[in-house]
Amino acid sequence: MADRALRGMGLGAKSFEDEEGIDFAGRRVLGFDCPNHHHFDVTFSVEADLPAEWECPRCGAIAARSDGTPPDEKNEKPPRTHWDMLLERRSISELEELLAERLEEVRKAPHY
Repeated sequence: MADRALRGMGLGAKSFEDEEGIDFAGRRVLGFDCPNHHHFDVTFSVEADLPAEWECPRCGAIAARSDGTPPDEKNEKPPRTHWDMLLERRSISELEELLAERLEEVRKAPHY
């Protein structure tokens, strides 16, 4: 059995290709500072859109860039209430008229 054992490298252990003549993609290292005083670096492609924030790998907090680039302000819409949506469909005078009609129906309905 020992005579037939395979000798040499394990599968995927090492590449025998030479790195000569290969142009690697451009990289950029960007530093981040966590609010819990952790500093870490993340490597990005030169062509990538660089984020202003990144999750800290040690504590999970949101870390800001070390170079001071502020995060992009998001245009958040204020939350719409049911009243806001109702006013988009009806005017106040229409709503008063509907209310008067409903109140009249309730008053006419027999009470048990």
